[in-house]
Amino acid sequence: MWTQGIYSIGLLFVSNIFMTFAWYGHLKMREEFSWFQALPLIGVIAFSWGLALFEYCFQVPANRIGFRDNGGPFDIMQLKVIQEVITLIVFTIFSVLAFKMEIKWNHIAAFMCLVLAVYFVFKK
Repeated sequence: MWTQGIYSIGLLFVSNIFMTFAWYGHLKMREEFSWFQALPLIGVIAFSWGLALFEYCFQVPANRIGFRDNGGPFDIMQLKVIQEVITLIVFTIFSVLAFKMEIKWNHIAAFMCLVLAVYFVFKK
């Protein structure tokens, strides 16, 4: 059962990498590639949808594998909170590496609130 939880969390990480690039990667690509800068908005949307397809290819199995009613260890609320924490981790790494964003105290405080959310959602 916990093996399914590990697979589910791993798939959620991969899914969130694609999601982050689909949602925010185009902002950086515009700076890096002249051909991308010339794309109209509909082209950028199509590009992002292409990435989002891969996000869903990992997100849907992650939720199916990890969901308690399918033999996994997590209930629906736990899956959602885990996904949000993973999203924050992936986004933080992305924003620091791609946009040279500086992590400040309030970012850390917000992250700690999400860690507390995980604690409380798993509390019996």
